[in-house]
Amino acid sequence: MELWKYLSIPWHRRLPLVALFSALVIGAALVAARALPQLGEGSLPAGFWMMAGLAALLDLRPFTVAGRRDTMVAFPSVCLIFAILLAYGLGPAILAQTVTLLAAALTVRLGPFRAIWRLGQYIIAYGMAELVLVAGHLHPFPVEDRLTVTNIAVVLAAAAVWFLFQFVTSTLGVWLRDGGSLGTWMNRTLAWESLATGGMLLLSPVLVAATAPLPLLVPLVVLPLYAVFRLCRLPEDVRTLSAVDPITGLANRGELLRVAARQVDKHADLADQGEPASRLGLILFDLDRFQSINGVLGYQLGDRLLREVGQRLRAAAGPEDLVARVGGDEYAVLAPHLTGAADARAVAGRMQAALETPIRLDELPLDLSASIGVAVFPEHGQDIVTLLRHADAALHEAKRRTATVAVYRPEIDQDALRRLSLLADLRAALDAPNGGGLGLYYQPQVALDTGEVVGLEALLRWHHPERGPINPAELIEIAEQTAVMRVLTLRILNEVVEQVAKWYAAGARLRVSVNVSIRDLRTGEVAEQLIRHLRRHGLPVEAVQLEITEGALMADPRRVMATLAALERLRVAVSLDDFGTGYSSLQHLRRLPLSEVKIDRSFVTGMTEDPDDAAIVGMMVELGRAIGLRVVAEGVEDEPTWRRLAALGCHVGQGWFFARPMPPEQVLPWLTRFPPRPAPGFRTRSAAGAVSLPERGPGG
Repeated sequence: MELWKYLSIPWHRRLPLVALFSALVIGAALVAARALPQLGEGSLPAGFWMMAGLAALLDLRPFTVAGRRDTMVAFPSVCLIFAILLAYGLGPAILAQTVTLLAAALTVRLGPFRAIWRLGQYIIAYGMAELVLVAGHLHPFPVEDRLTVTNIAVVLAAAAVWFLFQFVTSTLGVWLRDGGSLGTWMNRTLAWESLATGGMLLLSPVLVAATAPLPLLVPLVVLPLYAVFRLCRLPEDVRTLSAVDPITGLANRGELLRVAARQVDKHADLADQGEPASRLGLILFDLDRFQSINGVLGYQLGDRLLREVGQRLRAAAGPEDLVARVGGDEYAVLAPHLTGAADARAVAGRMQAALETPIRLDELPLDLSASIGVAVFPEHGQDIVTLLRHADAALHEAKRRTATVAVYRPEIDQDALRRLSLLADLRAALDAPNGGGLGLYYQPQVALDTGEVVGLEALLRWHHPERGPINPAELIEIAEQTAVMRVLTLRILNEVVEQVAKWYAAGARLRVSVNVSIRDLRTGEVAEQLIRHLRRHGLPVEAVQLEITEGALMADPRRVMATLAALERLRVAVSLDDFGTGYSSLQHLRRLPLSEVKIDRSFVTGMTEDPDDAAIVGMMVELGRAIGLRVVAEGVEDEPTWRRLAALGCHVGQGWFFARPMPPEQVLPWLTRFPPRPAPGFRTRSAAGAVSLPERGPGG
C-alpha cells in the first residue's frame, strides 16, 4: 500500500489496519523461525528446484483482472508451492514462496507494504495448512502408496484452511483501506478469487502424484494452470467487456454508474461516521461541432478523433479519477478527492486545456472545444442518479449560454422546468384552433439604391396567454430540440404561402423569406412541402425564399447539402442568414446553391462608429457581389447606416429605419404609404438607367 494512501485513511480504520499488518508480520516471522531449520536437514531434490524455478518464472506474469482494484492479483505459483508443501515440507515451501514473491513484486510493482503483507499472508497460510496435514497424518504426502478418501479429505481441508485465511485477511485489508460495506467487499473478492485460487490449489496433489516418479513432467503443469486461469477469468472478461467502451477503451456509462455508486456510498459512510470526507465531483464533457467534423471526415476518422480525445482526458486526469465515454461525443470524469465546486471547476479547466492543442488526423489539424457541466456530491445530489442529472443540466446550461464550464445550481432546474412547460404550451398552441397566440409578422426588405420594397421576411411571434410575448430566439431554441419543430415549420410554410397568395391576388408581387432550422434541413421534407403549397395556390417558385444560418450549415454539412441540392433542383432560392458569424468558408460559398447572403446585424449596427465593423461589412459586400450573390444588410436602424451601405454597394437593407415587423393585415396599407427613397447618387427604379438587383437563382 502506498504511503500517501495509508495516510489518507481515517484513524478509526488506520489503527486496525496497522494491527492486522503487524500481526501478519509477527505471525509470519514465528512460522518461518519454526520451519526454516528444515532446510538444513539435507539437500533438496531436483523436483523441488523444478517446481520452485517454474513458480518464479510463472509469477513474472501473474493472473490479473483488468480494471479491478478491489481484486487481488492471483499468482500461478500457488499451485506449485502448495505442491512443494505437500511433497517437501513447510521450510522449502516458505523458501520458494519468498524468492518467487520478491521476483514477482519487482515485475508487477506491488510496493514494499503490499509485498510484505502478501508474504506474511502466504507464510501463515502455509503454516496453517501444514498443521492440518500433520494432524491428518499426511506429511509427507504419500506418493508411492495409493491415496485414500481420508487422504483426499485432509488435502481438501488443508487447501480450505489456506484459502480461508487468505480470503479473510485480504477482505479485511481492503475494507479497512477503502471503507464501505464489509459484505460488499467479501462478495467482490470471493466471486473471482475463490474459483481461481481453489482451482490452482486442487491441482497441487495431482501435480505431486504425477511428477514424483519423473520430475521432468513438472513443466507440463503450465497448460492446465493456464486452462484454469482462462476458465476462471471468463466471467470477468465478459464483465470487463461490458464495462469498456469499444471505441476508446475507456469505461462506459454502465461502469461509470457502478463506480460512482460505490464512491457515493463510501463518502456517505465517512459522513455518517463524522469523518471529514472529500467531495466527489462528476464532470461531463460534450464536444462542440463533433457532428460536423464527423460528417465531413467520415466515421473512421471520427472514431480516431474520439480515441485521441479519450487519451488526452485520461492523461490530464488524476491517478484516482475515472474517465469514461458515456455516449456519442460525451465524456465524463469522476473525481473522488475534491475540496468542493471550485476544485471541480479547476479539474474541468485542466481537462479543457488538454483539448486546446489541435489534434492532427492524416496531417489535418482539428481544433476542438467542449462544453462542460459540473456537479459535486453531496451539495448537488445525494445519489448518483441525481448527481448525473444535475451534471447533465449544467452541461446543457453551458451549451445554451455558450460558456465553457457551468457548475450546477438550483436555478438551472427551475429554468429547465420553465422551458419544458413552455414547450408543452407551444404544443397546445399549435393544436389550438385560434392559433394559441402564435402568429407571423413581416418586415420589409428595401433596395438601397432605389428605395423600393423588394421583399419581406416572415418572423414568428408568440404572445403567450399568461407569460406575454416570448422571445423568438428562445422559442426556436426550445422547439428545435424536439419534433415540435417539424409541426411548427410546416404551419409557418402553409401560412406564409397562403398570405403570399393573397398579396399576389391584390397585385403585390413580393418575395417572402422564411427561416428554417437545422432540424428541418436534416429531414429534407421542407422542400417537398414548400413546392406542394406553392402549386396548390398557383404561385411561382420565386414567391418564397428559404433562409438558413451558417451554424445550421456547419452543424451537419452532409445532410444539409443533400437538402440544398434538392432545393436547387426545384429552383427554390436559398439565403444564407447571419453571414459572418459562423464557420462557413469561401469554398462553401462557392459550392452552395445560394441566392443571397445576409450580413448579421451585429456588424451593421455599429459600422458608422466602428471602423473595424465598417471594414468587415465592406469586405462582405464585395465578396457577395464578386461571386454573384445578392447582399442583404440586417439591422439598418438609421439614415447614416443606410447611406453608408448604399455607398459600399450593398443591394438590400432591412431594419427599423424602414419599418418594424408588422402583422400581415398592415403590410398592404404600409406599402401604399411608403415612398421609394433612392440613396444619394442613385435614381429610382422607374427612372431611366435604374440599377437592378442581381437575381441569381439556385446554382447560379
